[in-house]
Amino acid sequence: MITLYSYPGLFGVADNNGYGLKVFAFLKLSGLLFRHEHILDASAAPRGQLPYIADGDEAVGDSDFIIEHLTRRYSLNVDDSLTLAQRDMGHLITRMLDDLYWVMSYSRWKDERFWPAFQNALLREHAELTAEQLQQAQAFNAQRYHFQGIGRYAPAEAYARGIADLQVLANAVPTDGFLFGAKAGRFDATIYGFLANIFFSDIETPLREFVSAQGNLVRHCLMMHELVGGEVATP
Repeated sequence: MITLYSYPGLFGVADNNGYGLKVFAFLKLSGLLFRHEHILDASAAPRGQLPYIADGDEAVGDSDFIIEHLTRRYSLNVDDSLTLAQRDMGHLITRMLDDLYWVMSYSRWKDERFWPAFQNALLREHAELTAEQLQQAQAFNAQRYHFQGIGRYAPAEAYARGIADLQVLANAVPTDGFLFGAKAGRFDATIYGFLANIFFSDIETPLREFVSAQGNLVRHCLMMHELVGGEVATP
């Protein structure tokens, strides 16, 4: 049995981190049976980062590596119909969302206008957390943002960067079906991981305001949520 280890859910989505939710969504689309364990301590994870999976005696980290491992090991055909050009476009969108991740995280942990609401949501939904733990996490993230670079941006500059990414995504996602046709695939799971963590949040950040105004992004997010939004029952 595959076990997915990822951060806790929030705002009705299965993981409050885009990368963990991406893997969760891909697993649901693939039809593979798996257990979902929510954790906070990533010390046992490959590279010390979440998400990761335990698959037999093998531990695999990094969301893209996880998807490639699952596709190869279980001969999944989720994306068999994609052309080379579509795979290339999916790769570019994936890397763009890696950039968006930092702005999303900044909006939660760095921007003092939204940090209190995010902290309160975590404390409300996860009784095991304490305000002290979250303040320590906030300080740790502040260091990460500084060295990555986004922490040196003024809020308006940071959101302009994130909205530019979201505008490209809005240009790419069609008004019907999924990214590359009538069937959802790995790149739809990737998009959902990030959009759902923006759209389903009840914190009205500039990112959420933008996504909510894009009908095609909202439709894609809702369709994917209907497909994969529920948690998996643990056998």
